[in-house]
Amino acid sequence: MARMVMCKKLSKELPGLAFKPFNNELGQRIYENISQDAWKMWLEHFKMIMNEYRLSPADPRTNEILFQQAEQFFFGEGAQLPPDYQPPPSKG
Repeated sequence: MARMVMCKKLSKELPGLAFKPFNNELGQRIYENISQDAWKMWLEHFKMIMNEYRLSPADPRTNEILFQQAEQFFFGEGAQLPPDYQPPPSKG
């Protein structure tokens, strides 16, 4: 049975991540407070950030930028979804 979390991004109880995504305090907070559904949303946002900012995985500053963006996406003002947001259908 999946571990359930009260997702801070989606404001409802959903299955949590099976792993800590980053080996730092932010990764622990995401593991404890973010659902699998919200993490999938982040992965799409992550791709956009990498392309828009033309980030290189080899650049040491990339992780710093991504951690700041993840903090904002999950826990900052960016955590609020638009009022007309419809989550993607679950593939249960």
